[in-house]
Amino acid sequence: MRCTFGMPEVSPSLPVWRPRLAQVGDVPSLAVLIPVSVHALQAPHYSAAQRTAALGPVFGVDRQLIHDQTYFVVEATGQIVGGGGWSRRRSGYGGDGGRATEDPLLDPARDPARIRAFFVHPAWARRGIGRSIMAASESAIVEAGFRAAEIIATLAGEPLYAAFGYTVIERPQIPLPAGLSLAVVRMSKRLPGPA
Repeated sequence: MRCTFGMPEVSPSLPVWRPRLAQVGDVPSLAVLIPVSVHALQAPHYSAAQRTAALGPVFGVDRQLIHDQTYFVVEATGQIVGGGGWSRRRSGYGGDGGRATEDPLLDPARDPARIRAFFVHPAWARRGIGRSIMAASESAIVEAGFRAAEIIATLAGEPLYAAFGYTVIERPQIPLPAGLSLAVVRMSKRLPGPA
């Protein structure tokens, strides 16, 4: 079966996930999921010190995404096992804990939407959860009038976004506390107009 937005074919053995919009009541579950996901799935690419320093400034709950109704979660066995989404605001990454001012809105006519904050529980990794959230996010981005999307991807996330047709713009370093930094990949993609 071929899916929209250049998504790779899904194996028939993978379950069909149905992402739903996150609610404020999901924040405590997301706050537990994020560090578990980061420490397990980012470990091949970043040291323990980098992962710990990035929790909050880079990896964290952004309640603005939930309020804007642009963040999705996937549930299994009664718990949230994945989350991710997109944003119509300027920030490209990070939780809202250190944000002192309101995150300004993007202009769909000239700005790319942001793909944001993808986390999957390691016990549920590589089962299509990230792909299902990407498909839901890209559909919503097009519906909102954006014609392009951009992401600040981790090294672990880069293959997923590349499979969706995102191309590398640059490979910057995000500064972290204690003199550390996090290598990331800025990627972008043109999107089709609404059907």
